[in-house]
Amino acid sequence: MTARLVAFRCLQRIDHQGAYANLVLAAELQRSKLADRDRHFVTELVYGTTRMRRACDALVDRFVSKNPSPEVRTVLRLGAYQLHFAQVPAHAAVGETVELAPKAARGFVNAVLRRVADTPMQWPSDAVRLSYPDWIVDRLITELGHDDAMATLAVMNEAPSVTERDDGYTQDLGSQWVAACVSAAAGDAVLDACAAPGGKSTAIAATGAFVVAADLQPQRVRLIATNVARLATKDAIPVVADATRPPFRAAAFDHVLIDAPCSGLGSLRRRADARWRITATDVDELAALQQRMINECAPLVKVGGSLVYSVCTLLAAESSDRKIPPGFEPIAGVPDGQWRPFGAGWRLLPHDAGTDGMIVLRYRRTQ
Repeated sequence: MTARLVAFRCLQRIDHQGAYANLVLAAELQRSKLADRDRHFVTELVYGTTRMRRACDALVDRFVSKNPSPEVRTVLRLGAYQLHFAQVPAHAAVGETVELAPKAARGFVNAVLRRVADTPMQWPSDAVRLSYPDWIVDRLITELGHDDAMATLAVMNEAPSVTERDDGYTQDLGSQWVAACVSAAAGDAVLDACAAPGGKSTAIAATGAFVVAADLQPQRVRLIATNVARLATKDAIPVVADATRPPFRAAAFDHVLIDAPCSGLGSLRRRADARWRITATDVDELAALQQRMINECAPLVKVGGSLVYSVCTLLAAESSDRKIPPGFEPIAGVPDGQWRPFGAGWRLLPHDAGTDGMIVLRYRRTQ
């Protein structure tokens, strides 16, 4: 089995069956028994072609008069990605990719891909060139301004960097900075209300604080438990709990972190297919959920304690538009990391430090 065939099988399921890229890729690689070099190539082809799907279609559709079958469409996307974005030599990108097509379509695929290889591209818009839905590009331009939006979108088309903590846990540097915003000390009680997979909980517990690492879904709590056990973290306790109905007494915690479910528009480089799943309607629905979490978790903070709210998105609708209950005031001071001021909080743009994009709000309970 070749690397391109494995990539093609993954893309078929992602493009036309709604499979999640990370899950289908892991399963196919496990079955493939490919060498490490080929496995890396498959990963680039699957994630890259999925991210750049719209751009690949634009490269191909210049030379297609009738919409091809789903199977052929995937072959064409895979070939176009290799030619235009992966800098694979044309003879390999075309010759070996054509073999993936049904026999009756191979002549057509060969002709189209050779035209793609030989013809310079004039992009109709930045959204097509960068391969995002129009609404995401428009929204980020409105929120960030044109230059920062373009830089953010470009960085999120790159493979994410790998950052390892001192304890060996792999975690984006931006997420580490969010955990640091919870200024916990030894002996403090902390609630991480949306904790899976446990990266922030284990980082906070390393300060000597006692962390209740909660999440709604039992299978996600099992992920927390796995990471807690792997890191031998003694002061983090995984529990199943709903952040919109937390089963804890009022004023039980010195610090509460709500790392809320969000659109993930700041972490699209890690989730290759997410840009094609998220809709503007999703943002509105998530904003309502986020507000419920704040309303229900804020009373759990002791007077003098802190409430930290974070999201891996860049949108005001999911962050600075949130209403904090009475009795809290913003915490002064710049948090650790390369944050930019944003309303009463701070925003991290992906191109500033090569991290995921995030927003954090920090409040102290005063009464």
